[in-house]
Amino acid sequence: MKKLFKDIGDELRHFLSGKTIDAIIPPIVYVIGNNLFGLKEGVILALSLASILAVVRILKKESFLYAVAGIAGVALASGFALIADNAANYFLPKIIGSGALFLVSTISVLIGKPLAAILSHLSRGWNFEWFLRKDVKPAYREVTVVWALLFLARMVLQILLYNRGNLTELGWASILLGFPATVTVLVLTLIYGIWRLKRLGGPGIDEFQEGKNPPWRGQKKGF
Repeated sequence: MKKLFKDIGDELRHFLSGKTIDAIIPPIVYVIGNNLFGLKEGVILALSLASILAVVRILKKESFLYAVAGIAGVALASGFALIADNAANYFLPKIIGSGALFLVSTISVLIGKPLAAILSHLSRGWNFEWFLRKDVKPAYREVTVVWALLFLARMVLQILLYNRGNLTELGWASILLGFPATVTVLVLTLIYGIWRLKRLGGPGIDEFQEGKNPPWRGQKKGF
């Protein structure tokens, strides 16, 4: 149990790494600014904050691309709002993103290359052939199916709130369904994934890469 908690802690530190503030604070500032002063002022405040965060990251010698992506995301959302003169449109990119993730997750399962496996392969560098084994892939397929359902539910809820036109509700829903929900899903994915891999009885990634024969110890860390 201690090892599992340590693994979860390692995964969360890797995920958080001090970068989540970019996704949380600008929308809050936008909603507050819009409610107090108006649409344009809310956009200016959100863009200004995103720019400050980007400069701080550059000065700290963090990823330049990540800093630019933070500004680009806020700029895109602001553009949606300004063009239509509708404050709620700021959150349209998130709604579209949820729909896109649902489609990508669903398609990845249908073509036999689950999104969870692809993302794990890209982030960890593990041999992709391991993910496609019959005694490994079901775990990643099942996780991806759950992800797809969650993305769909998030999109539907966001659309309902968008149609209601309550910016404050939409803003808080967008925030809560973003970072907190992602962390929760990450933890549950890790717990279920490791348990499922053990039940499937396949080799761990290290055993697969070393060409070891059964009986295998199985995957002990990471998913």
